Amino acid sequence: MIYEDKKSECRKAEKMKKQMKIYNKDKKVSKQILTTLVILLFGAALGTFSKYLDYRQAQLPYLLHIMDERLDFHNFLGSFAPWILIAVCISVKSASPVRAAVNVFAFFTGMVSCYYLYTNFIAGFFPRNYAMIWFALTMVSPFMAFFCWYARENGKAAVIFSAGILAVLFNLTFSYGLIYFDVRSIMHVVVFIAAILLLRKSPAKTLVMMGMAIIIAISVKIILPFHLW
Repeated sequence: MIYEDKKSECRKAEKMKKQMKIYNKDKKVSKQILTTLVILLFGAALGTFSKYLDYRQAQLPYLLHIMDERLDFHNFLGSFAPWILIAVCISVKSASPVRAAVNVFAFFTGMVSCYYLYTNFIAGFFPRNYAMIWFALTMVSPFMAFFCWYARENGKAAVIFSAGILAVLFNLTFSYGLIYFDVRSIMHVVVFIAAILLLRKSPAKTLVMMGMAIIIAISVKIILPFHLW
């Protein structure tokens, strides 16, 4: 009888463990879905706000008008740099490479969709060629986010991935040639510094990462026959 009672208790304990595993798994999936939904809405809000600043530039509320006038904020949000920084931040803060891909795709889908819906239905025009660039970026964003996730680590691969990200932002931030070097805007510098802080490693690895980023940036600028910056 005692043996049967213990056996019954063991079965109940195993059943409870299975139920808890299922519950935790469902809870984790629900949390992931909610996180992706929030990121999608966040992207949609930023896309709408960005186009609003651009389209209503002359009729902005006082504080927004001052901010836009001092920082040229509407043109800054029309560039790639801030969106790449946000995408990198979402990537490295995600739980896995796959989650990074899903979350970044959700962000760009919300942002780009709302930006061009506003452009088409409220502003009354549709810049097809420019929109195609952003649609293409949205489509490839999951693949880039998947690899960007590994930049959060401290190994050699992470240093290389981080250098590649910073190389892109370096060319988006600075305009340079054989006899000149210029900064596109103070906001671009803020984005570049924020990316360095986000991707920083140990002091030695950060120094190597920065050196590699500059070499990659200059090489890309020389090799590519076109530039998006």
